[in-house]
Amino acid sequence: MATGDQDDVFKRLKDLLPNGWFTGDTPILDGLLWGAAYALNFVYTLWAYAKLQTRIKSATDGWLDMIAADFFGDTLLRKKGQGDSSFRNRIIINLFRGRGTRTAMIQVLEEITGKTPDIFEPNRPLDTGAMNTPLSKGYCGVARMGSMAVPYTAMITAYRPAAVGTAAGGAFCAAPKVAALNKPLASSYMNSLSLVTTSATDEDIYEAISAVKPVGTIMWTAIE
Repeated sequence: MATGDQDDVFKRLKDLLPNGWFTGDTPILDGLLWGAAYALNFVYTLWAYAKLQTRIKSATDGWLDMIAADFFGDTLLRKKGQGDSSFRNRIIINLFRGRGTRTAMIQVLEEITGKTPDIFEPNRPLDTGAMNTPLSKGYCGVARMGSMAVPYTAMITAYRPAAVGTAAGGAFCAAPKVAALNKPLASSYMNSLSLVTTSATDEDIYEAISAVKPVGTIMWTAIE
């Protein structure tokens, strides 16, 4: 017997009755109390479910989607087949994610693509090198020229996550038998982007950069 279930509510109701009012077997009374216990059990279950939805760490089902929409609009949606625990972790990570720093930019791109981006800031000596400075690699060491004409600007090269779901090529050369166009029984096929799935699209990458970059800055972005 668990707290709030039908048996528990039935016992609580019967215990509230004055002693001596009902003795022996009371099937009619028990039937009435059992019906009331059924209804009150439903109310208790609904209350317990509603209580869970008041905190992100305990929210479930569509309420998690509503929480994500409240904080992030349509920029953080539940992935196909994603469970509550995984989606909840994504919400919490994005809610408390660092923003406005180079480290935060690297972290968010690593999280969604699995690959470390290349970031170049023309105003940052550590990115460009400096002449006559013992601790600098110099211009030849980094092969980049800096510029004071582009303040608050960075150039980001982000890398797409590995695609899965299809062969790497059309497989004409590797076909067990001779492949041919317009032949229903040919052993190979023409590849198609429609067969490819990836954990993050180019749009996801652009949105992540836009969400993390400092206000008033320009992030030139190349995706490879």
